[in-house]
Amino acid sequence: MQEQSHRILMISAEVAPLAKVGGLADVAGALPKALHALGHDARILMPAYPMVEADTRWQIEPLTQFEVAIRPDWTETAIVSQLTLPSGVRVYLLRVGDWFANATESTKLYAVDPRAYVAFCRAAVEWLARQSDWTPQVVHCNDWHTALVPVYLRTPRTERTDAMATVFTIHNLAYQGVFEKAFFRELGLPDYLFDIEGLEFYGKVNLMKGALLYSDRVNTVSPTYAAEIQTPEYGERLEGLLRRLADERRLSGILNGIDYDEWNPETDPHIPAHYSATNLQGKAICKAELQRACGWQPDPSKAVIGLVSRLTDQKGLDLIKSLGAKLLQLPIQFVLLGTGDPAYERYFRSWHKRHRAIVHATIGFDNAWAHRIYAGADMFLMPSRFEPCGLGQMISLRYGTIPIVRQTGGLADSIAPYDAARGAGNGFVFREYKPSALYDAVRQAVEAFQDADAWQALVARVMQQDWSWSRSAGAYAALYAEALEARTGRAPAYLR
Repeated sequence: MQEQSHRILMISAEVAPLAKVGGLADVAGALPKALHALGHDARILMPAYPMVEADTRWQIEPLTQFEVAIRPDWTETAIVSQLTLPSGVRVYLLRVGDWFANATESTKLYAVDPRAYVAFCRAAVEWLARQSDWTPQVVHCNDWHTALVPVYLRTPRTERTDAMATVFTIHNLAYQGVFEKAFFRELGLPDYLFDIEGLEFYGKVNLMKGALLYSDRVNTVSPTYAAEIQTPEYGERLEGLLRRLADERRLSGILNGIDYDEWNPETDPHIPAHYSATNLQGKAICKAELQRACGWQPDPSKAVIGLVSRLTDQKGLDLIKSLGAKLLQLPIQFVLLGTGDPAYERYFRSWHKRHRAIVHATIGFDNAWAHRIYAGADMFLMPSRFEPCGLGQMISLRYGTIPIVRQTGGLADSIAPYDAARGAGNGFVFREYKPSALYDAVRQAVEAFQDADAWQALVARVMQQDWSWSRSAGAYAALYAEALEARTGRAPAYLR
């Protein structure tokens, strides 16, 4: 298929650097930037959160206002404004009534009434139907918050919206937007769509299922995760539908990238010294300063293991908890940053208090401290139960911090076992989800660390690997072309 530029609208509930809860924001902010750099006209649509509208960093311009009927007895006023990010990517902000009024900070983005996302999706499609200045060829939706957009684009059908190709990305299948049957009435959709071939899901309503059925192409954020979610172990009761999409060649996996402007040890303003693959002196300084900040004497012979994560079962923290003090008997120092499940927060606070000489735990999130951990640690721990893609392992490789991971999802696609004899591999990998398997992987990493020359060669080599979005953006451009080709027969001239 001949390479050509596309007009792409990325729709997401969170977008970095405007509003961020997790990795979705990083993807929604960085992918359009990478597509823009490749010559595509990629723009973003997101909710007009009060925190964004009040942020003085952005020059926001009003665009349009209209009334939108979510359902016959529910009408809202929608207001669209715009701003331009430093990358040149244009962002449209969509306010629908006061539904997002409580989302005044990033931690509250998803604490809104789920009807807010229903209103947002319906208003987004109404705006697309009205918009004349710029018409996207591809509408790219992400996770359950925007899953109704592909459904509303086809019900009811209009010539303009029916011609727009749709791509839907699953960032984490565990969160599908499942609600009680009564919620279906809020959607303003025909009754026939509450069916096994519609949004009905074991007697409830599943918004993501609607997107899977109505999108031209569905993808997830790594090839291995795309295969895993077709199995009962990872499929979250949608594995049958996902296998059907795979059989129809509508399901694929594209590994995420990271923003090399945000994550760059040569220019990072948050770290005490800069360094590169050809000059690693700055990394040694970063390690010494990290040890000092943790209250330890700088010691290059000690292996510092970092962990920056949500504190949830998904991230494999139960394995760490099961190992307990046995893990700390290895010659390591452990630095943790994260927030999440209160039980894990209490556990790691306790670890910090009882093992202060070798454990430092910060409960919460601090972006600058995260950068310092990535730069100053020797190893980065990700023992995830499942991991659709993972960004931490790519960031750590960028900083020459060697990952210790479980072989699942995007971790399996990005981390190959280290082989000192062949000078191959870029991390330490275990497969079985057992504490003993994690312990063995950490022990192997610590043993490898004792060979200083080989370790330095490993660090320099992994820092030269490419995990930028430019690699992944090309794959997305090909996916958009596939989605457009699937709808070519109905595309009017103004979309070509």
